Amino acid sequence: MPAIQQFTVTPNLPEPLQPLLQIANNIWWSWNIEAINLLRRVDSELWDTHHGNPIAVLGSLSSERVAKLVKDRAFLAHLERVKGDLDRYLNLTSWFESEHPENNQSLISYFSMEFGLHESLPLYSGGLGILAGDHLKSASDLGLPLIGVGLAYQTGYFNQYLNHDGWQMEEYTVNDFYNMSMQLEKDDDGNDVTIEVHYPGRTVTAKIWRVQVGRNPLFLLDTNLQMNRTEDRELTSKLYGGDTEMRIRQEILLGIGGLRALIKLDLEPSMCHLNEGHSAFLALERINLLMKNRGLSYETAFEMVRATNVFTTHTPVPAGNDRFQPELMQTYLASKANDLGISMDELMALGRENPDNKNETFCMTVLALRLSRNANGVSELHGHVSRDMWKNLWPGVPTEEVPIAHVTNGIHTRSWLCSEIARLYDRYLGPRWHEEPTNKTIWDRVELIPDAELWRSHERMRERLVGFIRGRMHKQALKRGSHRATIEAASEVLDPEALTIGFARRFATYKRAAMILRDPARLSQILNDPERPVQLIFAGKAHPMDQPGKELIRQLVHLAEEEGFRHRIVFVEDYNIEVARYMVQGVDMWLNTPRRPLEASGTSGMKVPPNGGINLSIPDGWWCEGYEPGNGWTIGGGETFEDEVYQDEVESTALYDLLENEIVPIFYDRSSDDVPREWTRIMKNSMRTVNAEFNTNRMVEEYTQRFYVPALENAERLEADNYKKAAELSQWRASTLKKWPQLKVNCVDSAPLAAHPMGTQLPVKAAIDLGGIPVEDVLVEVYHGLVNAAGNIVDGETDTLFATDETHEGAVVFSGKIACRRAGRRGYTVRVMPRKSGFPLGHFEAGVVSWWQDTESRSCTPVAEREAKATTKN
Repeated sequence: MPAIQQFTVTPNLPEPLQPLLQIANNIWWSWNIEAINLLRRVDSELWDTHHGNPIAVLGSLSSERVAKLVKDRAFLAHLERVKGDLDRYLNLTSWFESEHPENNQSLISYFSMEFGLHESLPLYSGGLGILAGDHLKSASDLGLPLIGVGLAYQTGYFNQYLNHDGWQMEEYTVNDFYNMSMQLEKDDDGNDVTIEVHYPGRTVTAKIWRVQVGRNPLFLLDTNLQMNRTEDRELTSKLYGGDTEMRIRQEILLGIGGLRALIKLDLEPSMCHLNEGHSAFLALERINLLMKNRGLSYETAFEMVRATNVFTTHTPVPAGNDRFQPELMQTYLASKANDLGISMDELMALGRENPDNKNETFCMTVLALRLSRNANGVSELHGHVSRDMWKNLWPGVPTEEVPIAHVTNGIHTRSWLCSEIARLYDRYLGPRWHEEPTNKTIWDRVELIPDAELWRSHERMRERLVGFIRGRMHKQALKRGSHRATIEAASEVLDPEALTIGFARRFATYKRAAMILRDPARLSQILNDPERPVQLIFAGKAHPMDQPGKELIRQLVHLAEEEGFRHRIVFVEDYNIEVARYMVQGVDMWLNTPRRPLEASGTSGMKVPPNGGINLSIPDGWWCEGYEPGNGWTIGGGETFEDEVYQDEVESTALYDLLENEIVPIFYDRSSDDVPREWTRIMKNSMRTVNAEFNTNRMVEEYTQRFYVPALENAERLEADNYKKAAELSQWRASTLKKWPQLKVNCVDSAPLAAHPMGTQLPVKAAIDLGGIPVEDVLVEVYHGLVNAAGNIVDGETDTLFATDETHEGAVVFSGKIACRRAGRRGYTVRVMPRKSGFPLGHFEAGVVSWWQDTESRSCTPVAEREAKATTKN
């Protein structure tokens, strides 16, 4: 190959059109309808050709078109309005500035393996990335000082197409970052800013791309540099591609390299949010940098990092968490253990459920949990699942108290809302609906929208969806080289007036896309009713290695080609944000049939209600919280079955029953003006109940109040006076844990355990041998609740026992009372945990808890006192 000198050509616009570049280089345009209309107006043909990529459009404009735009006064006025809107948005006093002015100078970093912002930036695969993108957009809306960190994938996730047999094939399109809404970070001399990450025997260099998301930057690392080896240039080639070794190399780059990039840009974060465990190595790097740059001990740095990390898990099954063999960890992380001054066994223990099991693999989720003070699942049900999954990390802690909370996911409403419905909201809800999307009283005003007006708007969006699908199907048939008849038929699929049901998500088997296809004969009768037709639109990708998922797609496509289903079932290839947007805006109903409880949250169904669609779902993930009678339908009662075949039979039958007996009849029950009044009532209920709660503004506000602000306060507190408090905390922990084995609950005493009327209180005493631990460094609680048939406490509650001046055989006596609030057979026990006054530690953060073990009838009351009481009684 000859030597090649590279240079960059950028769009060259005259002064009146320069604001177009400012708008196009800020992803804010993707959720502003007027901005989208403006950018499409630049050249609608180029807009469609470049799939809504404004930078590519501006870089492809002819000089003739530029000259016309400069002379187009209406266009220039439109440009001025949109530029004014962007300036106002960027300079408006934000929610965060108003609510937390003391934290305005802090920096929150948000690490994610993928970000889904728009189809013109294909750096995502599915729900995790879409959520991360919506998280950044709402962080911008709310004014959080938040920075995103990820990887710039040269080919991203794959493009999907089907062969003649309906089998999924993958192809990869190279992303041209120089023609996307992203820019390289430069230093003061105009050179690319780069960082280095060390791998065995070599150093890998990465440059840094910036994507501006409203007020907030997203930084993406790119190793596709000539100075790197071929295998290292491929580090940022594919998302979720390659083997386990490629995965650990990518996760080192994301966590360690991502943190170094922020520091290189003089943006060292005050706290870090780990969106899934992929970036958990950043915790080790944070410790390393605190030791290296601030002179802290490993233990002190550990406390500092754990207090300022937040971790969100999205995975409801153990197999979905990244695990690495000890040999692989030794190869890639031995040098990091050396940097930290700990042994490789100690580092491995951080990622093992059982730290003493040297044969156990290293789990990124375990590392993230051990090094994050706050952790959460992504729905209420997923919180329960996660606590049960990871309870072994907190031995002795009741499952319901395992310190994994939940913050239910949401969507960035304006990114998914169609213009038709947005205009209705402006007219009947007022402009505050997009400024205050969590305000329930505003969403109650959807009742003011006339049924006919809502219905006609929705019908137009369904017609638009059908037109879009026909175009996609036509292109699919052409690309596949189908017969002319097939190509022509593709332009006639679907009925723009029929009840339209959408199903679009990753084609993993647990999501059960084929559940509605289980009884083809019964389904055919539902779909082909001449008076009340129904149609199904499917879309989604199977992972390249998921053969059962690919087979599911093949079976679906073959069924769709049969005579009874042709034109009533379609599968849309290459599911992406654009396809999703058309579907959620145009379908009447969104179908979701996961095998409970394997749907951690699911956000696709949340995107439908803002557009007037209705959910039909298994009660799993977010729908357990979102469903209420009258705002959609739930399939079954949330039962779980050991026999999966029987479960599929029961739930598919329930699905058919709902369609035949409720959903289809209600949809086609029309008034004299051809409006389905009962259906529009359900549409409005869905809008009213779902929109206010299941949006990322509410979600990010919740993360801020519950996790971000406390973490920022922890950072300020612990780093004060040259990290004096952090050092004090680490010394306290070491001392307490060393003495803890000597602590013992000697005895527990209470009033006679006869029947106690509701409303009374049961006094309890416990004598604790503290083993040399100061009394102020322990929290003593009585744990009580209903007793089940096995003799175990269920749904336990706690009340604090306080130290008294009494002692019993050298042990400190603690006392308190149990409030008898509920009737029934109840029980109690006593437990002790470490606590550090003045430090907001979680109940079980120290990792130890001691329970009362001796249930023999030992009394904490001194013998002389008992004898005196007995004498008085007699």
